[in-house]
Amino acid sequence: MKIVVCIKRVPDTEARIRIDSGGDAIDPAGIKYVISPYDEFALETALRLKEAHGSGEVLAVSVGESTTGEQLRSALAMGADGAVLLKGKPSFDGLATAHALAAEIREQNADLVLLGMKAADGDQQQVGPMLAELLDQPCVTVASSVELDGGAVVCHREAEGGVEVVEAALPAVVTITKGDYEPRYPSLKGIMAAKKKPLAEKDAQLTPSRIQVRELAPPPERPAGRIVGEGTGAVPELVRLLREEAKVL
Repeated sequence: MKIVVCIKRVPDTEARIRIDSGGDAIDPAGIKYVISPYDEFALETALRLKEAHGSGEVLAVSVGESTTGEQLRSALAMGADGAVLLKGKPSFDGLATAHALAAEIREQNADLVLLGMKAADGDQQQVGPMLAELLDQPCVTVASSVELDGGAVVCHREAEGGVEVVEAALPAVVTITKGDYEPRYPSLKGIMAAKKKPLAEKDAQLTPSRIQVRELAPPPERPAGRIVGEGTGAVPELVRLLREEAKVL
């Protein structure tokens, strides 16, 4: 059983983001970068599947510049057996990323490909389904639980009013939401072992990006709050303001 986990390097979700002088990118100065949280859930899923299976290989793959090696080493410290850095400048074009990942995954001949349901920066939820289409494999999205059953993967998806159970033949692509997959902390032994695990670097087979970021801008500041009164006597005025000014009623 070989499982490939696609991960992405993103700014820490608690980082204070500033826009650089060009106005079309964030200023990286002083920002801590991490594995995108949903990709951590995918990695934890892969590690648990390997442990439940009793054998296998978990390979972490990422498209990015040389600095992305730091996040791949973190994946190795968590328990991945190997990693591949596809060197290239990432963009907001999910299809370009999917092409680069597909080229590597075809060589790896993986039984299962896992990704986070979305990246914490772009929030597009595109790469997983695009990757499955390029690989001509079935795709299950937003899975909260994953099990292997012979030559198939069985996924549980939370839906309004219940849970969907979706089965797909292997090889397959699955995108992961949190569910019960709280990522493990790397142990000291795991951190030391990560230094000896293989981390290959290859040139990414990126197609030209079709998306150009022209401008980034922070969200508008929220207006100051208003106190319209106290107790039940303030309800009529509050309702009037919600209807006439906020226009939400």
